[in-house]
Amino acid sequence: TSTIWRREQTMDLVMHLNHLYIYFLARQLTAQMMQNPQILAALQERLDDLVGTSTGYIESLPKVVKRRVNALKNLQVKCAQIEAKFYEEVHELERKYAALYQPLFDKRCDIINATYEPTEEECEWKVDDDEEISDEMKEKAKLEEEKKDEEKEDPKGIPEFWLTVFKNVDLLSDMVQDHDEPILKHLKDIKVKFSEAGQPMSFTLEFHFEPNEYFTNELLTKTYKMRSEPDESDPFSFDGPEIMGCTGCQIDWKKGKNVTLKTIKKKQKHKGRGTVRTVTKTVPNDSFFNFFSPPEGNGGLLHTILTADFEIGHFLRERIIPRSVLYFTGEAIEDDDDDYDEEGEEADDEVSNFMASF
Repeated sequence: TSTIWRREQTMDLVMHLNHLYIYFLARQLTAQMMQNPQILAALQERLDDLVGTSTGYIESLPKVVKRRVNALKNLQVKCAQIEAKFYEEVHELERKYAALYQPLFDKRCDIINATYEPTEEECEWKVDDDEEISDEMKEKAKLEEEKKDEEKEDPKGIPEFWLTVFKNVDLLSDMVQDHDEPILKHLKDIKVKFSEAGQPMSFTLEFHFEPNEYFTNELLTKTYKMRSEPDESDPFSFDGPEIMGCTGCQIDWKKGKNVTLKTIKKKQKHKGRGTVRTVTKTVPNDSFFNFFSPPEGNGGLLHTILTADFEIGHFLRERIIPRSVLYFTGEAIEDDDDDYDEEGEEADDEVSNFMASF
């Protein structure tokens, strides 16, 4: 009995440490890592090694018990099929409520881009008790604000709204290079469009730009295609909608304005004559706008890159688009940081407590 108990405890420890290992790795996955194939390949290889690792316990069970375990597996497959239907209905609900949100998002866009000036009533914001300040401080702040307004021109709308949002979010700011910022100042709005009812599950991110000196497009898009059904060959791996692929768009860059490419000069020495010549070469350049040119092909590495890319698209859809003003002000960022701190502390406590039991 003691041996069996010890074996079960060892199995629990291995599984728990594996889960914690995956958790901490996932927290480190940033946009920079997504652009590094070597890191992604190493991560995928490690995760693949952890999946399906046998401890020998199941193999040691009596045949009659194994049969019952198989019955449980069949039940689990049916659970996965029900879960798939659940996610399909969630997608339909998202599509339905997106239409209800859109008028509010359209008005947000109008305010940001100065096509609508909100009324005094719409601009009134009631602060909580914790946010209240003294009348003296309010008056001082008002005088300083009026002085600043006199010193500069009256700005239209909310300048650099989306660029500020991107720079405030680590996941996105890692993607934005210095040469991207002047372009993103022309970003007017980001929208999400869901696939129509009865169509395969997908969503499209729409980036709307005002006319600018960099490209002729007024709309850049990124479409994510998903599937919500268990894989017949591996039904237990189902954990919600799976990314099946994504499609970007062609950016029509104006001459000399393509920030996704850079020109480098290299000196070459002739082996025989010893003369030196300068060779000019165009190579890929880090840029946020590479987001619209996802890699093509097949293979485990590509799937890993697409999965990381999907996380960015999902974050834009779920957090940035519906709550952009809170990322602009930084309030949503503080909430995100609090969540991560709590998760990190809980994970650390779990490790300490679990190891102490041994």
